[in-house]
Amino acid sequence: MAEVLDASSLVEYAKGSVVSRTLIKRDTGSTTVFAFDKGEGLSEHSAPFDAVVHVLDGEAEIKVGGQPHRVKAGQMILMPAGIPHALRAVERFKMVLHLARAK
Repeated sequence: MAEVLDASSLVEYAKGSVVSRTLIKRDTGSTTVFAFDKGEGLSEHSAPFDAVVHVLDGEAEIKVGGQPHRVKAGQMILMPAGIPHALRAVERFKMVLHLARAK
């Protein structure tokens, strides 16, 4: 069924935490909404998926292949499969993560 969603309202901030809600999960990819408190993050990792991070609120530093990028509300970053990446909340932020299996 089709459904209109307000992405920012799907997850709430929690002090000292990362909150997530998976909207779609398939073998070929997924879509998940996250809320990160300031200073929280994800350690460096890689995945067999191409990824698009769309920041909904706040600001994050996202490292891709060791290169840092500041990404703010309204911006997106593309991350290719197999390249190590990590992120840290510069200030609390929300994002939508879209993953698609690379060939």
